[in-house]
Amino acid sequence: MRSVGSGLAAIQRAGHRADVYLSRPGKRNAMTTDLVKDLTEAFRRLDADDDIRAITLLGEGPVFSAGMDLELVSQRAESDPISDDAFPQLLSLVESVRQPVVAGIKGAAPATAFELTLACDLRVLGSDATYGLVETNMGLFPQGGGTQRLPRLIGLSKATELVLTGDYIDPDEAERIGLVHEVCDPGTVDDCARALADDIAEKAPLAIQNAKKALAAALEMPLERGLAYERSLGETLRDTRDVTEGVAAHIEDRDPEFTGE
Repeated sequence: MRSVGSGLAAIQRAGHRADVYLSRPGKRNAMTTDLVKDLTEAFRRLDADDDIRAITLLGEGPVFSAGMDLELVSQRAESDPISDDAFPQLLSLVESVRQPVVAGIKGAAPATAFELTLACDLRVLGSDATYGLVETNMGLFPQGGGTQRLPRLIGLSKATELVLTGDYIDPDEAERIGLVHEVCDPGTVDDCARALADDIAEKAPLAIQNAKKALAAALEMPLERGLAYERSLGETLRDTRDVTEGVAAHIEDRDPEFTGE
């Protein structure tokens, strides 16, 4: 595992997968601006790395993240991420990197940590995890995209309930409504996230990247524009080596060897 920036985030590589860690375990990976900036640097590096085809976002230690560092909030310290534009920039970057991002949510991910996972493409949740937007219990409301990204994922009605009540969501319900994609036994969350990322990393990288772009546009464009955008992205793949290889492997009943070309 290699530290990034000030050492509050780290990257570990395994084949075509990269694991990004929130690396502040002594503070339950509670977020500060320095941690957010280190995560931003990690994702920038991986976005530029053609060898990486899928990314996981994990917490070092037993907890994904306790959210923002409430000690700093109570002190109104300058490193409070809510007072800075570093957190919104990180979320936009996580959404826009070329590779799909899988969040492994173990132990806890309230408030700001919950919002960080919403920017990921896929989410795996521990069956004992405390997971929710709890800000209204502290006189706040979600200001890191929770009121915008969550309705797009699960619909306005349920998102309204979760935001206004400040309740944690039951993991099984989170899976049922499509907020998370798998609920795993405690202690296996990171492995579940890695397995899902490895499955994606086996696919043709250019196809995965273009599919991610098309999916991101699905709720942002009128249907006709979205369909045209989808077709235009598909056209860019027609003459690639990976399409030739993928079709040949399917006909020959063998595993394809994709190169991203």
